[in-house]
Amino acid sequence: MAELVEVPKGRAGRPSKSLTLEQGEAVLRAKAGSWIHAYVVLSLLVGVRPEEARPLTWAHVHIDRQEGDRPHVDVWRSVRRHGDTKTRKSRRSLAMPQQVATVLREHKARQVAKCAVAGGPWTDELLVFPNADGTLRSALNVRRNFRALLTDAGFPEPHEWTTRELRTSFVSLLSDHGIPIEVIARVVGHSGTNITEKVYRKQLRPVISEGAEAMDDIFGATPKTVEEQPEE
Repeated sequence: MAELVEVPKGRAGRPSKSLTLEQGEAVLRAKAGSWIHAYVVLSLLVGVRPEEARPLTWAHVHIDRQEGDRPHVDVWRSVRRHGDTKTRKSRRSLAMPQQVATVLREHKARQVAKCAVAGGPWTDELLVFPNADGTLRSALNVRRNFRALLTDAGFPEPHEWTTRELRTSFVSLLSDHGIPIEVIARVVGHSGTNITEKVYRKQLRPVISEGAEAMDDIFGATPKTVEEQPEE
């Protein structure tokens, strides 16, 4: 039966792209003090998947150092079926650059303050990037807010970008900084380097050495505290 069927060719997928260093710096400055700014900082500088960032709870975000440990995030959940991550290797704990820890610390303080004003109890089981009513944001909602952030950052065609390209940018920027592809594949949760090289890495430069503080080196000092942006 299958031999008699003409399988449609389908449509080619949209090629993903990566932010340049200059674009990344503009994105990290845009809408500072808002939840989407915190989301972008985490996604671009830690490399989590969009489906891993949306269900993230504060119980899995460790922003206070204890006994010399770096601030880190436990990427243990996803919006996929059964809440599992994409693959076994996708379940991982990732150290945060100092900029991410600072932004998330300020973001959490704003959420705690809002919770106190509303008279509700605070719990670390609350979502890091929830809707105003505390529920899980849809991918469409995040994408719309992300494109509004890109507009603020001066992007001429923000509709051409998706949140997933924050992750491809993470890979490309690390590669451009000289981090070995094997290290990058392990950080992003790939089972090998093939997908990392062929799909995610957009900027290539000879790989020479590894740097534990790569994103701190790339984007510089911790940002200053900023005022909160209105909820969208």
